[in-house]
Amino acid sequence: MKNTAIVLAAGSGSRMRSDRKKQYMLLLDRPVVCYSLDVFEKSPRIDNIILVCGAGDETWCRQEIVEAYHYKKVKSVVAGGKERYHSVYEGLKAAGDECRTVLIHDGARPLIDEAMIGRLLDEVEICRACVAAMPVKDTIKLSGQDGYVEETLPRDRLWMIQTPQVFEYRMILEAYRKVIQTDDPAVKITDDAMVLEYAGGPKIKLVEGSYENIKITTPEDIPAAEAFLKRGMLPL
Repeated sequence: MKNTAIVLAAGSGSRMRSDRKKQYMLLLDRPVVCYSLDVFEKSPRIDNIILVCGAGDETWCRQEIVEAYHYKKVKSVVAGGKERYHSVYEGLKAAGDECRTVLIHDGARPLIDEAMIGRLLDEVEICRACVAAMPVKDTIKLSGQDGYVEETLPRDRLWMIQTPQVFEYRMILEAYRKVIQTDDPAVKITDDAMVLEYAGGPKIKLVEGSYENIKITTPEDIPAAEAFLKRGMLPL
């Protein structure tokens, strides 16, 4: 039974204001998605990788990402769907019956590391479902539709949710099947933990990620990620 990483690279990246999708933009000298693929490729605890790309990008990804950067663990390159959760479902189906644990990761988060993967995989053995996360640093206020503050939320209980998000494979696959079959447009799925919550799964454990585990979303995220990467490359 294997640990499979699903790396999502199917987003459009419209907020980057670029002709190139954000996961393929160069970060230092490599495409953004390569950094997380590198970590999973080198990890002794990851057996397979499923790369989910935009429909029509499959051949390009195989040639320009998987083959060009010599990723041996990439089992499949599959086309994503209309929404993020549709793309995850395609990746889950491709993981196959030999998969025991699945790590679902946004390819636009290039700053994961082996220690984070280890913490998550250790925890999922106990709790069956866990997500990388960090406590918020700022005060968070809930606004009404009129733009006025309705209430101040208790900061000591608020966490920023990241990826990887890690689950028992069969459990999260069944949860996704329920959501896909229902396909209720009123349910706004923004991460994988929400799918399990919606399907009535077990409680989900919050596991320490990293404040550096940022998601490349807007142009100013590129120099921030480059600074973190350069710092990590410095000799200890």
